[in-house]
Amino acid sequence: MKKINILWIILDLIFLVIFNAIFFMAGGTDHSTSVWISYGFIHFAYLMLVLTPFLIRKGKSAHVFGYSLYSISSIYFLIQFVTGIVFIFISPESITAAFLIQLCLAGLYGVILVSNMIANEHTANAEEVRQNQIAFVKDASAKIKILLENINDKEAKKQVERVYDAVYSSPIKSHHNLTEIESRILHSINALENEISTGNNTNIITLATSLLNEVNERNVKLKALN
Repeated sequence: MKKINILWIILDLIFLVIFNAIFFMAGGTDHSTSVWISYGFIHFAYLMLVLTPFLIRKGKSAHVFGYSLYSISSIYFLIQFVTGIVFIFISPESITAAFLIQLCLAGLYGVILVSNMIANEHTANAEEVRQNQIAFVKDASAKIKILLENINDKEAKKQVERVYDAVYSSPIKSHHNLTEIESRILHSINALENEISTGNNTNIITLATSLLNEVNERNVKLKALN
């Protein structure tokens, strides 16, 4: 186990050690059921605070997701801690108030937490789609630019340059209906790479012309979909 993980575990245990030491040394073990209920809810709230990092969706905005979830868990823990301490000091014989109030707090926390997690999932999924869309134009244009360096024939190079300009200037935004044609474009780029490696200029020009048509078709379809 890494040293940093051990340090985080130690940090997380500090509250539990201090709280339990005070709870048992000051009050012993003979408590009413309502006190034990409050004791359990306080530990539950703290456990959720500790587990919050594992609930954060990974992605470009992970720090934003983490901040919102940490804020929710921290506020819940503070409210639950204060509420639990009040019931521990009052120590009512009836468990009704202690249980229902703290159960409602936990339920409200759960609803807010899960709602934010769902929202974070939607945001993260949208970001992934956005990154994939950017990757298509970026990767395709970068690959064609590299291919240009290996073409000696002027006419063939001029035609491939047209393809590069068309891809580079293509809209980054995409659409799921364009998946097939974008796959064809990437396949055509690979085929063009193979022809360039053999130095067959006639095939290079033919493939580049076909590829240019595919790129233009993709952009026309994208414009019609938006």
